[in-house]
Formats: sequence, C-alpha cells, structure tokens
Amino acid sequence: MQANLLQPDVENRGIVFDPRTKMLLLFTIAVFVLGGAGGDIFNDFMPIFCVVPFVLFLLAKKWRTAFTYMIVYAVSYLCFWYLGPKTTGIANFLLLGVCGILTRFLPSILLGAYLIETTTVSEFNAAMNKMHVTEKITIPLSVMFRFFPTVADEFASINAAMRMRDIRVGGKNAGKMLEYRMVPLMVCLAKIGEELNAAALTRGLGGEKRRTNICEIGIHAQDVVLIAFCLIPYVLWIKGILGI
Repeated sequence: MQANLLQPDVENRGIVFDPRTKMLLLFTIAVFVLGGAGGDIFNDFMPIFCVVPFVLFLLAKKWRTAFTYMIVYAVSYLCFWYLGPKTTGIANFLLLGVCGILTRFLPSILLGAYLIETTTVSEFNAAMNKMHVTEKITIPLSVMFRFFPTVADEFASINAAMRMRDIRVGGKNAGKMLEYRMVPLMVCLAKIGEELNAAALTRGLGGEKRRTNICEIGIHAQDVVLIAFCLIPYVLWIKGILGI
C-alpha cells in the first residue's frame, strides 16, 4: 500500500537518519543556500549543497520526488547562469527572478518535505525531548508535522471530486474552480486544526507530567557523516571571517 503524500512510510524509509541530524542539515542549507551566508566563498559549493536533497530522497527510496527535484533545479540553475546573461529587458527580469527564486528556495523546501516524510511524530518528540526543548515549541511543531500531510490529502480529495464534476481548466465549469475548491479547503483547514489539537491533548501533550516515549533514536554512522558534512561550511565560513 502506497503511503499518502508527506506521510512517513515507516516500513520503507531506506536509510534512516536521526531527526536531530535532519534538522541540522535543514538549518545549514537554509543558512548557506537560502540565506546566502558566506558570500562568494560558497558560490562554487552551492550546487553541492543543492544535490543533498536529491541524494537523501534516493536513500529514502523516493525516486520520483528525487528525479523531479533534480530536473527542476538543474533547469533553473542552467537558465539562471547561462541564459540569464544572454537575455535583456522583461525576459531577463522574469528569467532571473523565477530561476533565482527556485534555486534559492527549492533545496530548503525539499529538505523540509524530506524531514516531514521520513520522521514520525514520536521520533520528532523524542528528539526534541533529548535536546531539552520546551513543550511550548514542541507541541506546535508536532501538530504541524501532521497538519500539512492531512491538508495535502484533503486537497487531493477535493481535486478528485471537482474533476468528477468537470470543474477544471478546460472543463465546462472552469469559472467555479476557485470557489468550489478553496471554500471546502478553508473549512477543512479549520476542522483539521481542531482535530489535531484534540488529538495532541488526548496523547498527553502539554500535561504536567513528563511524557514517556518508546521510540528509540540515536546518532549512528550515517548521522556522523551527515553532521560532518554540515560542519564543513561553518568551518570555512569562520576561517573566512577570521582571515585564516
């Protein structure tokens, strides 16, 4: 049975990384790719960082997501660096704008999706407890872990229902697309939020006593490799600042 969109497939996750390692990697990519930290030092290394989501999705056996991401990123990167200087006017503005946004945002977005797809709520809570993070942060993030996958499932169901009624681009009722899709989705969002909040309270999140967790997590060999990879850009950045 195929897992739903963004739902962690526990039985078929490939190589499993510790949630703390994945969060460190997401933070690192956000700092150096999305945030542009390090300046010109990392311009040559940026493609290496952006290949990481592709490799991780391959290791997680998410072939379709991995190759789709790689194709979109490669096309955006080539258009930005090779076609951008050869165009002028509005075409140059649109090309650099769209491709620049994709090359900066896409790696972080895909790593966030990877974190959600390959991490269960129990693993995430166990990781946050080991880092001694307050429940004021852990509980909202735990709810978020299930909120977005549930919203994606609901949106897919709404789209399927609307296609059956020919409410789609090129259909007879194309003008009703916005109303008939967005209104049910907004109602579902409010309902999903209430249900997830009730589920969190039922599980004891936010209670006075510290919750126990039977989920076992830990740093293994694959985590050490990924942590070392994350530390390299910080070391180079600090060396550049200190002029070493």
